[in-house]
Amino acid sequence: MPFTPFHFGPGILLKGAAPREVSLAAFVASQVAVDLEPLYFMLRGEYPIHRWLHTVWGGGLAGLAVGLALSAAAPRWVGAATPAVRGDFGMRAGVVGGLAGGISHPLLDGLMHRDVRALRPFAETTWVLAPEGVAALHLGCAIAGVLGVVLLVARRAKA
Repeated sequence: MPFTPFHFGPGILLKGAAPREVSLAAFVASQVAVDLEPLYFMLRGEYPIHRWLHTVWGGGLAGLAVGLALSAAAPRWVGAATPAVRGDFGMRAGVVGGLAGGISHPLLDGLMHRDVRALRPFAETTWVLAPEGVAALHLGCAIAGVLGVVLLVARRAKA
């Protein structure tokens, strides 16, 4: 799912389920950071385009770095923002959101890209779905996003 918002759906669902524990900003930013890898290799015309960052370990480290960086830099950007916005940039939420985004990215991409080896260096396993499975994956990610929005709206209405 390079450069698509489908990855964001599971992050929105996580945010809806645990709004204070997950930074959606870190989740989304880690998705973008991990996808800079295939962009780089596409622009260079080098295959495979999914490499180290498209492993659970590489994506997790990238997500952790993104979460920490956002949490460290955010106080300058969101100083007068609402408590909900400020909470999305806390250290704990940033780390959880970044890790969740970085780890989920190669797992999701492994369902649709043959060159993703998400468990490397421990396994060369692939689990690419048939085309109808990829369509179901996209639908599942979209449904997760909608459910996450519903949870967030319901929580806000209760507050």
